[in-house]
Amino acid sequence: MSQIDILLPKMGESVAEATIIKWLKNEGDHVEADEPIVEIATDKVDSEVPAPEAGTLLKRLVNDGDVVKVGQPIAQIGSASATKAAPVSPTVKSAEPVAANNGNGSASSSAPVARVENATISRSGPTGKFYSPLVRNIARNEGVSMQELEDLSGTGEGGRVTKKDLLDYLPTRDNNAASEVDRTGTPAPAVVARPNAAPEVAKAAPKLVAGEGDEIIEMDRMRRLIADHMVMSKHTSPHVTSFVEADVTNVVMWREKVKKAFEQREGEKLTYTPVFIMAIVQAIKEMPMVNVQVDGHTIIKKRDINIGMAAAMPNGNLIVPVIKNADQLNLVGLVRKVNDLANRARLGKLLPDEVSGGTYTMTNVGTFGNVMGTPVINQPQVAIMATGAIRKKPAVIETPHGDLIGIRHQMFLSHSYDHRVVDGALGGRFVRRVADILEAWSTDEQY
Repeated sequence: MSQIDILLPKMGESVAEATIIKWLKNEGDHVEADEPIVEIATDKVDSEVPAPEAGTLLKRLVNDGDVVKVGQPIAQIGSASATKAAPVSPTVKSAEPVAANNGNGSASSSAPVARVENATISRSGPTGKFYSPLVRNIARNEGVSMQELEDLSGTGEGGRVTKKDLLDYLPTRDNNAASEVDRTGTPAPAVVARPNAAPEVAKAAPKLVAGEGDEIIEMDRMRRLIADHMVMSKHTSPHVTSFVEADVTNVVMWREKVKKAFEQREGEKLTYTPVFIMAIVQAIKEMPMVNVQVDGHTIIKKRDINIGMAAAMPNGNLIVPVIKNADQLNLVGLVRKVNDLANRARLGKLLPDEVSGGTYTMTNVGTFGNVMGTPVINQPQVAIMATGAIRKKPAVIETPHGDLIGIRHQMFLSHSYDHRVVDGALGGRFVRRVADILEAWSTDEQY
């Protein structure tokens, strides 16, 4: 067979690069067509690159930890006796990285709280160290000077500073480093806060020392991204949460009546999640100012209604696949979309574009038996709703002939919103409207 280059594939409209996490095959190994050869990671999801056809992995052109552009050759495959072409440099070409806008706040790196004005982080430092586009981007956003990068001891090949090295350094960094004079005698540029950035924390978290018998668990990449994203959200948005208890007896009765026939007809299991999303979509149509984003002192009112649904993964991490244009789907369409995204989220098979672009998020804490929660807003959105466990409870039932006590199916709805742009009146009315839609659900109408 002829020798061919394996290129980093396109992984979505908003993804321009990926990090090489781990090679699954060594040079000289035989690979089958569509067999995974390397694990890669974007700021949204982890995935694998398969071999385009069967053959021998002749050469790996990039190393673990390298940041690679879409379309760049990462390996060569062919027969073991094939003549190798001129080697492609494993160094990532110097180019400004395309800023990955996750749109829905899916797991991504923490947004910077400040930036260094006109900071210049070159591809190679004075000592000849190479800095990847991802490292340079983080350094610029966090106000890390070139001198600080030069002083870091990298764990990458040849002492190269990796993303992990830089992220490990930031919490221990001197808070006054940005204003210190570097070794050349040139003062570091002044730190200029962004209008919509959160204020810097005055002091770093105290360094903890593990005691005897304690277990040290290193965060995996996704957990680190989630942690950074949650802290960033709390620093960015003043959170307020409103609660409503909804009587969802009609929803429960309707589902029990139609779920078997629905599954036989559509081939899909009918869960409560599509029903909750349908109610949220209707409420957004009536109150579109919860479907907005904030840029400094500017409010961006989103045209599309893209609902993120938080999903727990088998390893305990969280991911938020997005149902695009949820307002254009009927109940059957929502059921199919919810089931498909949930199944592929558990298998780690989501595409980058499927976890980006969300405008509002729903999380079902009732799945874990919780009656309510105070969810953290999924930036850059301004609101998120948690649905609690459905429980049978005694309740007062109003009738034309007087009040009665009956057993009803009750559920708490928790609505967290960004008080910069969503006041208590709107946030409270919104969650009440979602409850009203669920309470008025018809047990007879065919959805």
